[in-house]
Amino acid sequence: MGRLNTSLDNGFILVAFSDWPQLEFLFFVFISIFYSLTLFGNTTIIILSRADLRLRTPMYFFLSHLSFLDLCYTTSTVPQLLVNLSGLDKTISYGRCIAQLIIFLSLGGTECMLLVVMAFDRYAAVCRPLHYATIMHPVLCQTLAAVSWVGGIVNSLIQTSLMMAMPLCGHRLNHFICELPVLLKLACEDTGGIEAKMFVARVIMIAMPAALILGSYAHIARAMVKVKSTAGRKKAFGTCGSHLVVVSLFYGSAMYIYLQPKESYSESEGKFVALFYTIITPMLNPLIYTLRNKDVKGALWKVLRRGKAVG
Repeated sequence: MGRLNTSLDNGFILVAFSDWPQLEFLFFVFISIFYSLTLFGNTTIIILSRADLRLRTPMYFFLSHLSFLDLCYTTSTVPQLLVNLSGLDKTISYGRCIAQLIIFLSLGGTECMLLVVMAFDRYAAVCRPLHYATIMHPVLCQTLAAVSWVGGIVNSLIQTSLMMAMPLCGHRLNHFICELPVLLKLACEDTGGIEAKMFVARVIMIAMPAALILGSYAHIARAMVKVKSTAGRKKAFGTCGSHLVVVSLFYGSAMYIYLQPKESYSESEGKFVALFYTIITPMLNPLIYTLRNKDVKGALWKVLRRGKAVG
């Protein structure tokens, strides 16, 4: 572990939105609502993907992993934020901060890789429809999901170990979570070499998967142009369009936060962008994937009718 300022023995102060005390109650109310919707929406996706046989396909297998990931993602940050906004406690110990960072980076890295896997699934479905069942074999699906989770964890451990090698000065974090760019701001010595290694790791984890996804969708777009059936083109656009919206929301905000130089990083802007990808995007994902999806709607009505029959 790097050389630490003695103030870190008492942990950090998470400033969060203390600069706008008159808005903290509104933030608390809206974030509580969004968190509840996130829990409900993503839990529903997981239950439906297990309860309905029509949804036991590779696409919904990966979607259930994404929903579980989003549940963990928000739960790793939102309860701490709500406690902070309530004014009960705005501090976090060094150990808890590092634990939160490891969990947060693990889940973020896993989502980066999982979205690539989901893009490959859509590529196989649209560009190789006759071989789709053979390509997306259950064993391959489970392997790809496991690789995504392991890759996210490995990335997190690398980033966190490099960060812990830095000498830090100060204890005031202008954020609501222990996020990497904010912690890097506390570095009190020239850490250019370490930061360069961390930047390379972030490029591998964010920019390369984004490039692979764009490549997959370039092939998908080319294949969709050749589809003569309007219904077939509409169906392919519906499922692929939903995934592309999620990809844009997630990678757009992640690139803004993690792929800009430390010197140009704005902590105030970073807090609001972080709100977007830790709270808003996980809440929107179930809506984006199900709003125009007849299979999910059908499964939901089936479960509701079954519940009424039992009642």
